Parts: sequence; structure tokens; C-alpha cells
Amino acid sequence: MADHPSHHLVYGTLNDYLTGEELVDTDDERIRQQISRMMVEELGYDRNELKPRLIIETLFTRNFVKSTIELTVELDGKQVMIVRYGPGSLVSRERSALAAARVLNNEYRIPLAVVTNGRDATLLDTVTAEELGHGMGAIPDRMTLAGMLPSLIFLPPQDDEKRLREKRILNAFDLERCCIGI
Repeated sequence: MADHPSHHLVYGTLNDYLTGEELVDTDDERIRQQISRMMVEELGYDRNELKPRLIIETLFTRNFVKSTIELTVELDGKQVMIVRYGPGSLVSRERSALAAARVLNNEYRIPLAVVTNGRDATLLDTVTAEELGHGMGAIPDRMTLAGMLPSLIFLPPQDDEKRLREKRILNAFDLERCCIGI
């Protein structure tokens, strides 16, 4: 468990639904686990198609940030969609989700991103930044996503300058400010 002060209420530990790994049990982690469970039990994804907790590390203006991508969905050997969780407003998390989907993979940009607070969700096209759907029902089930696969655009990585800008956005949005100075 964490040895540093935190605003999170810690209940102990829990086992990750997908991997069995022992994690710190917080309210946020419980919601993340519910999302994983929903993806498998309700939306039909295989556990091995969901990659939890992929990390993007950034360092700008002396601020080191580890951005966690809660889930990355892989179909037919390609990362197709990311799912990012955060409590509260979804619209405030859309830009960082787009940035993450655009830089997580070094070979191509991941075409879809979901932002969710566990009760609501938004599905985004990462090429156009257009909202494709709103509400938990907007998260495509496995069959729907597999059907979308031929029409999805897997753009090549952005040039270095644009990737750097996306990483700056990710760093700024994901910097945890609530516990600084405690």
C-alpha cells in the first residue's frame, strides 16, 4: 500500500478482475474493476483482449507524470480503443484521452477513445475528435467493435513535434495536483 498521504480512502487491497494482480482498494479502483467486469461480462470482450494499466510517461517543466490508460482494447492484433476513467465531468477528460490514444502506440494512432466516470461515457473518434456516442451504451460491445474494424482509420504516428505537443497536453491534464505539498 502507499506510504504517502493521499486524499483517497484506502480499504486495503483487492485483486484485479483481469489479471488477478493485487491492487490498492480505493473507491476509484472499485469503479475501474466494475468497468473491466462490464467489458467482459456485458460487452463480450475476452479478458486477453483487454490490456489494463498501460502507462505513458512524460516530463515537462520538472513535472514527471505517469498517465495510466485504464484499458486498451486489442482486436486482430491491433490496439483499437482505449478506455480512460476519471471521476466527475467527462468533457474535461476528452482532450487528454485523445492525446493518449494518439501517442500510446509508436506504430499508429489508436482510432477510438472512451472517457467514463463509471456512470456515463463518451466515445470519441481520435482522428477527428468527434463524439461518436454518449452514455454507457455508447461503449461498443465486442461484436460492434469488430464490425467497425474495417472502417477504422489507423493513421501513422504524428511527426515528432505534434507527438511532443500531445504528450505536453497529457502531462498537463494528468498532473495530480490535489496532493502536492502534503
